[in-house]
Amino acid sequence: MAKRETPMVDELESGPWPSFVEDLKRQSEHRHQNPDNINYQIPEDVVDDLLGVLELSYNEKEVHWKHGGIVGVFGYGGGVIGRYCDQPEMFPGVAHFHTMRVNQPNGKYYTTDYLRKICDLWDFRGSGILNVHGSTGDIIFLGTRTEQLEEIFYTMTHELGQDLGGSGSNLRTPSCCLGESRCEWACYNTQEACYQLTHEYQDELHRPAFPYKFKFKFDGCPNGCVAAIARADLSVVGTWRDEIQIDQEAVQAYIGGEIPPNGGAHAGRDWGPFDIQKEVLDLCPTNCMWMEDGKLKIDNKECTRCMHCINVMPRALWPGKDKGATILCGAKAPILDGAQMSSLLVPFMKIEEPYDDLKEVIENIWDWWMEEAKNRERLGELMKRQGFQKLLEVTGLRALAQQVEEPRHNPYIFWYQDEVPGGWPVNKGDLQDFRKRHQR
Repeated sequence: MAKRETPMVDELESGPWPSFVEDLKRQSEHRHQNPDNINYQIPEDVVDDLLGVLELSYNEKEVHWKHGGIVGVFGYGGGVIGRYCDQPEMFPGVAHFHTMRVNQPNGKYYTTDYLRKICDLWDFRGSGILNVHGSTGDIIFLGTRTEQLEEIFYTMTHELGQDLGGSGSNLRTPSCCLGESRCEWACYNTQEACYQLTHEYQDELHRPAFPYKFKFKFDGCPNGCVAAIARADLSVVGTWRDEIQIDQEAVQAYIGGEIPPNGGAHAGRDWGPFDIQKEVLDLCPTNCMWMEDGKLKIDNKECTRCMHCINVMPRALWPGKDKGATILCGAKAPILDGAQMSSLLVPFMKIEEPYDDLKEVIENIWDWWMEEAKNRERLGELMKRQGFQKLLEVTGLRALAQQVEEPRHNPYIFWYQDEVPGGWPVNKGDLQDFRKRHQR
């Protein structure tokens, strides 16, 4: 079959940036030339028809995809997203175009042999189009027919030792940064934590029973390489609770130009001499750093662990030795109620096997969310609707005195009267005394 004319889609190749259209056309050529004499299990014209559907949508300003209802593999309620084209006679190659989500390896470590095998499998039984680690985190297989789903799943599980990821109203595929395997700043073993919780909650991953999606993401340090704080219903972000470690000789080496700042990331570009006042001290969000008698001083009580100084002078500064993680919850993209960032729930927790403390927090949250949430309501939206105080109550966690100005004055967190020794403060002096007694 001759390739379709797609003048509007072709315009997407005319800009200065790489285009997915160019990639699709390359895949189309690959399928038509069939250099390996592959007996494709879905039509060779699948990619051409995909471009044709997109062209039709641009012309008619109407989406020509419909959800396919419930399709999947036996025993799993998630992992497959059904898609059908509403113009099957016009575009037979994409009459079925189901997506499969594949559980990515922790830290996204691959062997070339593994990558070749999943590409060969998808060329044979799918469209050959993959989206590797988009916004979901999974490996995404884009486009296959219903009768191929079980065949693909059997090959993945029996030959590749590979599971499907999450889709639908369930626990989505947990993801993590590469953590201690390569990063000197990791404050806990992100890969092990992600691995253990993925296995712990297999039922929640494969058999949707939640009000809506729920995501775990594990960042090893506040740099946030998997953006947990912006994208996860439960974010585990590595941190420390003692003092930043300082090598004063290395600080002087940075000041003297002996060590390039930013780990040498700007090597080859002349940014002028390093200015610690301008590039580190003045950029500290809490102004907790200063130079005194030729030494770098840090007021660690004021430090917010933003990582800026450590990133600029990695050979002079390191995270503290007492490491763990901050637990935050409620982040989401703008679906029902707009985008939300995570809210801090547990300032510090040791993240160590068997992860019982973390599991207790997770399961208490789930008990509340599954009981109280509306259909398609994310955790962050329930928190906004019922209040953060309710979240503290269901998790059994206590509010920190530093989070409020005075009892019941702040609508975000407050104390009940029986929680305050001696009752409410009645004047300014009593209020000052109350604050002193509740400082930590």
